[in-house]
Amino acid sequence: MVSWPRSVGQEPLYYDALSTGRPAGQIDLTRPPKNGDEKFVSRYIDEQNSPQFPFGYGLSYTSYRYGDLKLERTELSAKALNEQLQASERSAGTVVSVTAEITNTGARAGEETVQLYLRLLGTSIALPVKALSGFQHIALAPGETKKVTFPLGPEAFAFWNDQNKFAAEPARVTLWVGPDSSHGSEATLQITK
Repeated sequence: MVSWPRSVGQEPLYYDALSTGRPAGQIDLTRPPKNGDEKFVSRYIDEQNSPQFPFGYGLSYTSYRYGDLKLERTELSAKALNEQLQASERSAGTVVSVTAEITNTGARAGEETVQLYLRLLGTSIALPVKALSGFQHIALAPGETKKVTFPLGPEAFAFWNDQNKFAAEPARVTLWVGPDSSHGSEATLQITK
């Protein structure tokens, strides 16, 4: 799987890039800037910023609807995560489960690759805007709905920090479940001290 650019001028283009320092946020990049705040956002003048086909796109021959994301917890403790990481040497159990319902809205049976992406915001080092944290293949008949659950252990929220330690830090976590790196349902949770 790769991200496919709209034009060669977009290269290098990948879903797990670091933030530019001038992120678009909720600004519509398909039209010219309308005020001073929008003027200084990174954008192409003659092309959309998004890829023509995002990472993970087109892995099925039918269409699907993704329901809202459900988290069993909305707050985690960095201290507890780090204790679990040290006690089990990164093979701990589930600390939070992410669940979404996927419905086959097409006229034919299909297999969907359901993808989970994660972002840690506010950490001591720069981390990617999105990182693929898991995927599952499911088969759905026309009109069928299935619940997909991603169990996440403490290692999902840890990274190699500036002190060369694999640890979790306080952060705002955004999770996405979708068919590719650009679409899907999202939910947030907080990692506290």
